[in-house]
Amino acid sequence: MSTDHQKYSTENQADAIRHYAASRGIEIVRTYADDGKSGLSIDGRASLQRLIADVESGAADFEMILVYDVSRWGRFQDADESAYYEYICRRSGIQITYCAEQFENDGSPMSTMFKGFKRAMAGEYSRELSVKVFAGQGRLIEKGYRQGGPAGFGLRRTLIDEHGNTKAVLGRGEQKSLQTDRVILTPGPPEEIGVVHEIYRAFVHDGQTEHEIAEDLNARGILSDLERPWTRGTVHQLLINEKYVGDNVWNRRSFKLKKKRVRNAPDMWIRSQGAFEGIVERELFEAAHSIIAARSFRLSDEEMLEALRGLYASKGLLSGIIIDECEGLPSSSAFGSRFGSLLRAYSLVGFSPERDYRYVAINKALRRLHPDIVRDILSGLQSQGSDAWQDLASDSICVNGEFSLAVVLVRCTPTPTGLLRWKIRFDTSHLADITVVVRMDMHNRAPFDYYLFPRIDVASERLRLAEDNDLHLDAYRFDTLDFFYDITAPVAIPEAA
Repeated sequence: MSTDHQKYSTENQADAIRHYAASRGIEIVRTYADDGKSGLSIDGRASLQRLIADVESGAADFEMILVYDVSRWGRFQDADESAYYEYICRRSGIQITYCAEQFENDGSPMSTMFKGFKRAMAGEYSRELSVKVFAGQGRLIEKGYRQGGPAGFGLRRTLIDEHGNTKAVLGRGEQKSLQTDRVILTPGPPEEIGVVHEIYRAFVHDGQTEHEIAEDLNARGILSDLERPWTRGTVHQLLINEKYVGDNVWNRRSFKLKKKRVRNAPDMWIRSQGAFEGIVERELFEAAHSIIAARSFRLSDEEMLEALRGLYASKGLLSGIIIDECEGLPSSSAFGSRFGSLLRAYSLVGFSPERDYRYVAINKALRRLHPDIVRDILSGLQSQGSDAWQDLASDSICVNGEFSLAVVLVRCTPTPTGLLRWKIRFDTSHLADITVVVRMDMHNRAPFDYYLFPRIDVASERLRLAEDNDLHLDAYRFDTLDFFYDITAPVAIPEAA
């Protein structure tokens, strides 16, 4: 079940299956349910995986599997995949019965034909829905509405209602609560806008590099939008992002029907020019963009590769972050565009690691980010009235003198198939009372969500999380820590009996 609406809620399915079983004298001995999971892939459907494993291992203590209808078995994009899992059960002598279908799954030519048609239609439904959702998101982009992501330095995410009236300015991690509300980008504080103008003028008119601009900002004590020191990469991103001239751009990357994430060609991007108020003049932005583009345009393929070989020789490894932070080198996106992908550029300079060494640079960035996350959590606790302080000896947070809190940042690792995975490592010998696991987003630049694990429930040193997990794991998951801040706040009791 990927939605809890209408007939496909698990409760309604279970009720219909119970009536079917009762009318035929069938005893239900076990239930496998995937609540809130997509049927596009078996990945993330832990209950279906467990069912197949029980059947294959011979542990199944049942003779029949009751399924509401063909689409609940799965909306696999390859109908043969659905047939494969059913064949595994049938091969083990276990019958599959579809309770709400108008045909008996008895292996007859007619039932086989109907079942194949239903499987194809189940997959087609998801494809059609994906097209409709994509078209709807595209229309929202064209109207100037924001479809996720941080605002950026000098900009703010502003919540508006269905009539376009401003409701509030959203802070970091805050999201809309009503389906009819929308999020747009608006200019931020004048002092931040002034810094953005300075960056563009220094780059275009004064000929300063991104590295020099970052050093100047840091020397003046100016922090980025994430309240961290500036780097060459963060300045570079500010200079190339079209949102600063008011353009809304979407679909640079796509992840449809649980397939591999892909980087789309520019002609596939959805762009709405002047969708919201820009804070940089278009002529100035285009001048900066031209300067950056000329870096790689004036270089031949061999010159770009020679520069990459030199970087590889000096660093001993390569990654997108290392390339973007190197002064005088084209950006990682330029290498990817010129040679088809970064991995191909790596192979051309002799860098073909057996494993992805980008984690070295990512881990270094996460270590720099960890103190900022801890400060944010301390601030959140204290803002709700909790007495919270950091114990530097144990690197934990003490809350109200009652319990300790550890903060663990977990790197996001995409699999070769485009799925996202997070591997958590606990120090079980020095566990805090509560461990806050911060899952990073796919770029490992900002928190994706949070897991709160009590010490009593940490059973092993390692834990592997996917995008969708069983309820026994996702029961600990929170989009923000606001609820945690609220429940940890002390409550004054004026009188006790």
